[in-house]
Amino acid sequence: MKPKVLVIVGPTAVGKTALSLELAQKFAGEIISGDSMQVYRHLNIGTAKATAAEQAVASHHLIDICDVNQEYSAFQFKQLATAKINEITARQHLPIIVGGTGFYIRSLLENLDLGGAEKSGERNEIRHQLEQRLIEIGPENLWQELQQKDPAAASKIPISNSRRVIRALEVIQRTGALFSVQTQHEQPFDALVLGLNLERGSLYQHINRRVEQMLAEGLTTEAKWLFAQVPPTAQAAKGIGYREFRPYFNQEIDLATVQTQIQIDSRHYAKRQLTYFRNQLPVPVNWFDLLKDGAARDQIEVLIAAWLNSSAQI
Repeated sequence: MKPKVLVIVGPTAVGKTALSLELAQKFAGEIISGDSMQVYRHLNIGTAKATAAEQAVASHHLIDICDVNQEYSAFQFKQLATAKINEITARQHLPIIVGGTGFYIRSLLENLDLGGAEKSGERNEIRHQLEQRLIEIGPENLWQELQQKDPAAASKIPISNSRRVIRALEVIQRTGALFSVQTQHEQPFDALVLGLNLERGSLYQHINRRVEQMLAEGLTTEAKWLFAQVPPTAQAAKGIGYREFRPYFNQEIDLATVQTQIQIDSRHYAKRQLTYFRNQLPVPVNWFDLLKDGAARDQIEVLIAAWLNSSAQI
């Protein structure tokens, strides 16, 4: 019988953390972060990491497991999350994946064959060559190369998402197989996916307020510390909420401009997240608006209870 896994997805600032805590208490759950940035120690504010008080409410996993000079990948996430799911299930608790990094969630639920060479010298060399090519020819031309080699993959990756374009070209070059036909295996989990969203105006207001709150809580100091530890090319330094500070620290822009840029980047990212979750996950997403629909929480609990009882695994 497949382990049951509850997954909560959605764009930034829609209340995923709060809902996960409620459901963890209600259904004996343990939370696994599905976020590519919350793995980094010391990056607490800009990653919207659960606070110490929130983490005390329920066990949290895959948070604070990397130093900021390290890289973290979908391959590592899939390995670590799978191990945690098995451990949590053995304790007769419910694994709850919470996060907004769509490809991480998809790789886990769809059991994508990402290959074991994620940290090999060959992989790093190929990636470095492609990153250099991106600098030389620009994102549109690099995307055109992917379109020529694997049209199906290019049709699902925006031109602006150079990181995914590089990933696809890297897989093609390293394996000789099309990225769009990566080997897929049987889905390993009985997953129920909840998607949180708000009306666009409300979502953007929430994002703008969250950025203001982050700055009030000391995001500038956190970003300054980060840039003292790693170069701007480091994975941790490329995250939204940090990368926008670089020209500020170089005295090229003021703090108000930083705030505006983080808000803009966060809104654009939220749109990309929604598009991904609506089109790329291997299981249906049950969407809820917790702000607009007062009955949504009750509906969610009923849905989870029916799912758990459908085949008693937990």
